[in-house]
Amino acid sequence: MPLLFLNEKSWGTACDPARADRAMKDFVDTVRAVAAEDGPGTALVSEVPLKSMEITDGYPINKWIGSSPRNHVRWQRLRSLQNKSPFHRVFPAEDAAGHLEYRHGGTPALGLGAANFMDGIAVSLPVAAEWLGHTVAVGRSELVEGDGGELDVVHDTVDVRHASAQPHVDEHRTWIRSSRLHTVTSGRLIWERRADLYPHLRFLPRTEDHLTGLNPHWVVPVRQCLERLEESVAAWDPTTPEPDWRTKVTPEGETRKRVCRFTDPDGTKHCYHLHARFTPGAGRIHFRLVQEEQAIELAHIGGKIRPDL
Repeated sequence: MPLLFLNEKSWGTACDPARADRAMKDFVDTVRAVAAEDGPGTALVSEVPLKSMEITDGYPINKWIGSSPRNHVRWQRLRSLQNKSPFHRVFPAEDAAGHLEYRHGGTPALGLGAANFMDGIAVSLPVAAEWLGHTVAVGRSELVEGDGGELDVVHDTVDVRHASAQPHVDEHRTWIRSSRLHTVTSGRLIWERRADLYPHLRFLPRTEDHLTGLNPHWVVPVRQCLERLEESVAAWDPTTPEPDWRTKVTPEGETRKRVCRFTDPDGTKHCYHLHARFTPGAGRIHFRLVQEEQAIELAHIGGKIRPDL
């Protein structure tokens, strides 16, 4: 069940009613095409209720609905999808993305940012050239906590999945059909579905408490980090020393390796000093390589390991 996030920046653009009508037809067809691929339960998420929005300046959606019987039918088709608002309603916690800011064209991009954070798809009215591609580049600023507890703002650019026409749905069809992560919205669900979601990752029993008690702010970042680790190991040739990591993975220094020793289910102690990072805060996933199984074994999911843990 992918979440479709309405790109509010594509609404309210100045254009004549005829062009607005064409844009709405394409928008409805696009959203319905995603729903057809995904099946029941597809949700359209907007910052404000859809019926309160203006398609273009002075042309509210209510006026569009009443302008022709065809538009009324299209509105009924759109209403068959769930419309949730505001964006934070579908977040694991209301302020789960509070450490992030997304901007496009120099101004905040709420829908595009929510689509990136929640690993969904942004959908737009095709009324401007910038909304005519199957991805949209968005600037992201992230508040990151370093190893010493210092805070820093990291700036980068991310490509957000996007659709404003039916051919864009073709670009994302494989992802829509294959993704199993859309409904994983809690740490407990990550734990319960770990074998299905991450077949190349082995979780020590101690990580059950880490996941079932996971801070809601960390659910999406942990889910995404685990997904990238899974992708890395799935593509690994175990005759080589380690995978080509698709997320940042670093070893602990010699002085901290002593706090990274844990006991596996067979009663053997190992050093799990390799770790991937996630934010907000100094999030860590500690693991060791299990080369003979083309797998990694996870021992810690949470904050930076302290000597007394």
